[in-house]
Amino acid sequence: MSTAYNPTASTSELTDTPDPRRWAALVVLLAGSFLPPLDFFIVNTALPSIRAGLHASSATLQLVISGYAASYAVFLITGGRLGDLYGRRRVFAAGLFGFAGASAICGIAWSPAILIVGRVLQGVTAAVMAPQSLASIHALFPTNEKAKALGYYGTTFGLAAVIGQMLGGALIAANPFGLGWRSIFLVNLPVAAFAIPAALLLIRESRAGRPPRLDVRGVVLLAATLSALVVPLIAGREQGWPAWSIALLLGFLPLLALFWRHEHRVVRDGGDPLVIPAMLRAPGLLRGLAATLCFYAIAAFFLTFSIYEQSGLGRNSLYAGLALLPFAIGFMLGPLTSPRLHRHLGARTPVVGMVLEVIGLVGVALSVYTDTSYLLSSALFILGFGQGIALPTLVRALIDRVEGKIAGLVSGLVSSTLQISAALSVAVIGGLFYSLLGNRSDPATITYAFTISTVTIGASLFAAVLLVNGLEPARK
Repeated sequence: MSTAYNPTASTSELTDTPDPRRWAALVVLLAGSFLPPLDFFIVNTALPSIRAGLHASSATLQLVISGYAASYAVFLITGGRLGDLYGRRRVFAAGLFGFAGASAICGIAWSPAILIVGRVLQGVTAAVMAPQSLASIHALFPTNEKAKALGYYGTTFGLAAVIGQMLGGALIAANPFGLGWRSIFLVNLPVAAFAIPAALLLIRESRAGRPPRLDVRGVVLLAATLSALVVPLIAGREQGWPAWSIALLLGFLPLLALFWRHEHRVVRDGGDPLVIPAMLRAPGLLRGLAATLCFYAIAAFFLTFSIYEQSGLGRNSLYAGLALLPFAIGFMLGPLTSPRLHRHLGARTPVVGMVLEVIGLVGVALSVYTDTSYLLSSALFILGFGQGIALPTLVRALIDRVEGKIAGLVSGLVSSTLQISAALSVAVIGGLFYSLLGNRSDPATITYAFTISTVTIGASLFAAVLLVNGLEPARK
């Protein structure tokens, strides 16, 4: 789960005097940055418990993940602009309050539909909250301290991925107050109770010198476009592809064309579109975004791995979370290695990371086939290490392809593409996994479905390798 929205508007209204509370404010901002990726990862180990507790279908489990990712993707750029318009501290606190409310809805959900609504609201409010952290860091810290503050910010996402998997399993195993899977959502409430008043007290208000206008119609059209693709791919499969699902799929391309025409119209009228059509003409950017769309298919791996561990091998949620510890260690170490690799390999660094991911996924599939636990741990480490190298360097490679004045917009577009990739991979590869299962739930069938899904994710990443490997080096 990545958040890289970087506002390009001026923050010159702030004084040059460093804020004495800036490091305390950073702690609060990092708490807000930590929650959105945490809630993307923490839910994976809870999926079997959610299915049993709510008598949920496989489509519900997919929508619990992809609904969050899709709504986050749609509203991410808009969230950044709300902070530019109304003040980042105010919008950060409001987004965090809304995220806590959405988490409460998930925690008390009495039906699968209510849980999905809560997850979509979590995605929307996370998209409102998360961009304010990075923008506020840029505004609060002087140049000589900014790199250190941004380093802590970047580390937060790795920690969220590591802690999310294990915390989810630990909470369900501990079953605090008899809450079961609900505790993974309700744990956000005490964090918000601390962070909201601290944000209002410690974070200095900032906003853009020339805030962009909101493209409300663009947001609605993009949400409709993504829904027309994701919802039928998930729910349509389980219901035998009824007419409404086919109609939505057929409406995807016309809705996409309508969104694109609207963005051109906003530019002609002198407005601020969600996506500037002209920036996609930057050499290699469109191809790089296509690679990004293939790259984050890894999101489906966490869904299928958790089900394989718990339903296929009969292990509890805590063990399933701890089983991903080698991946987490690799994911933490990868970004520490990537700067040195980038000095030697330059634009080929993301390719190296993705190739390692493909090797890791093949290793996972072989370990499952041969039932070799040592090979599985090694393969998971390689997979996480490659992801830790590829993710930051791929984002950097795409942002470097455009002029600095629109780097923030491209950063937001890349982040949104990553979340769209997560939503689609859960819909498509998750759908493949459940189709292979059919009505069976025996360990052999689950193992077979997991193996095929893992190889499919590897194929998607290999496609990303081919797309990125053909890119010319960026010229800024």
